[in-house]
This record gives sequence, C-alpha cells and structure tokens, in this order.
Amino acid sequence: MKIEVRYYTRSGNTKKLAEAIAKAVGAEAKTVEEPLREDVDILFLGSSVYAYGVDDSIKKFISGIDVTVGKVVNFSTAALIKSTYKQVGKLLAQKGIEQAEEEFYCKGSFGPMHKGKPDEKDCAAAAAFAKKVIS
Repeated sequence: MKIEVRYYTRSGNTKKLAEAIAKAVGAEAKTVEEPLREDVDILFLGSSVYAYGVDDSIKKFISGIDVTVGKVVNFSTAALIKSTYKQVGKLLAQKGIEQAEEEFYCKGSFGPMHKGKPDEKDCAAAAAFAKKVIS
C-alpha cells in the first residue's frame, strides 16, 4: 500500500502531527510544496485554519493533484474552529477525489490560546489514529 503524508503549517502545529503520523505509517512527512509524483492509496493531508479558512497552499496543492489518489485522510489543528474537514472535502470533491469519513483534529496553539498544543499526548493520538486508518 502506497501512503503519503503532506501538510501545510505556519506555526509548526500541523507539522508536529504530520511527523507523528508519518512515523506511524512508515512514510515521510512532506510539505504541500512537494507535489505527489505517483499514484497513492492513502494520502494523509494536514492543514490548519487561518482566518476561518484553509490556506491557499492547500487549495493549490489539491488543485494540482494529477495522479490517482485512493482516498485522502484529513488531519488538522486550529485554535478556534473545529477542523478543516468540510473545507478540504469541498476542494477534493471538485477534483473527484474521495475523502475518508474519519479525520484527526486537535487544538493548536495560537498566541496565548492552547499553549503547547499539540502536545505529546496529541501526537501519540494522531499516530494511533493513523495506524488504525491503515489497518
């Protein structure tokens, strides 16, 4: 099974989760600046909420997918909004790419809010989630 992990982060919150997920599934966490180069069975895609929306880098990455992706598993961090699941799902639907029903979300630190998040416990939960998805 071919698995890839891509993410976008400004503060490093989503990168922490991406690295934990990648380690758990035997992949490498790469930023969305690196396009997919071959067909993928599962793509773990990490994003964050900025001003109530996903960053343009995520939009550009999704619109640029030109390989076959079996399904995308969303993971995200945010200080205020619950997750990026619906926003990412709409973008994927426009490309005809399936989004998995399951997702991983946790709070991310932003200024004084949620200091230290995601923490080790969150990263361990993300890794366990990823292992469950691929099993």
